[in-house]
Amino acid sequence: MKKYASSIAAVVAALSLASPDGKACTRILYEGGDERFIVGRSMDWYDDLGSDLWAFPRGMSRDGGAGENSLKWTSKYGSVVVDAYDVASTDGMNEEGLVANVLYLAESDYGDATASGKPLLSVGAWMQYILDSFGTVDEAIKALEKEPFKVVAPELPGGKAASAHVSLSDATGDSGILEYVEGKLVIHHGREYTVMTNSPVFDEQLAINTYWNDVGGLKMLPGTHRASDRFARVSWNLNATPKVDDPVLAVTTVFSVIRSISVPLGISDPEKPNIAATLWRTVSDTKAKRYYFESAYIPSIFWVDLESLNLEAGAKPTKLDLSGNPVLSGEVSKEFAPTEPFKFLSE
Repeated sequence: MKKYASSIAAVVAALSLASPDGKACTRILYEGGDERFIVGRSMDWYDDLGSDLWAFPRGMSRDGGAGENSLKWTSKYGSVVVDAYDVASTDGMNEEGLVANVLYLAESDYGDATASGKPLLSVGAWMQYILDSFGTVDEAIKALEKEPFKVVAPELPGGKAASAHVSLSDATGDSGILEYVEGKLVIHHGREYTVMTNSPVFDEQLAINTYWNDVGGLKMLPGTHRASDRFARVSWNLNATPKVDDPVLAVTTVFSVIRSISVPLGISDPEKPNIAATLWRTVSDTKAKRYYFESAYIPSIFWVDLESLNLEAGAKPTKLDLSGNPVLSGEVSKEFAPTEPFKFLSE
């Protein structure tokens, strides 16, 4: 009884701090039976992000989009990413199989950047810097835990705060969660961190999930669209899903899990005016280096084989234009066209 009481206390404390905001993205990391690790994520947002797919080659000169003191770097790895508003990289995989996903976190606090003396990096470039610079989760975390830069978060188009945390996964099954809490970088590093949603911060999500694990998923699981409920529900479903050997079935398994946690198009709640529907889903096969994309507006799936793209140094960035919701299926690397890359979110 004491065990349940302490778990319930943790749940109540965490839920009291949970944001009522409706952004509702979810990320999962699935292990197949053939040492294949696959990442699925949903992007839930309150309006059209104008997302396109981009292929960025190695050797690109980068600017962190934060003014005169911006971090500058040259991309070591090529990548495929999905953008938002033409100002931020929000999801993607690089040619080493490192996957990064940006999810909304209302509690994000990046601290006072002006007092640090460190180079600055726009939150819209945070994920891209990681994909450009590192081949594994471990390599990324060893570098990032030294906090070589300060993240700055200008407002998004439309006046919303650019508050986010980042999940990392790689071809070995390693996982990392990066959050800025009260101005400090907090890192959770380990293969056990297979789920991430939104509010509250990750420590509190783990406490809530411990309670629901004790209850047991076959007895009852929370059913709302709030982040803490989705975290518990998708955690149980993911753990109950078998590890399959067939690579196609493994991908469809991940799609089935991430679809089960998605928010239907057009759903509304007068008590939660910011509730957000799922706009798109991605699945990243880190072994095949294959990146799948599914729009909620089109009943088809397409994918990109990174090995079919020209990611050599000196190649031009290319874009797959998704405006107008084109109907695409199968492998689409030939549909990417040379395009000047977007600039990261700035003040």
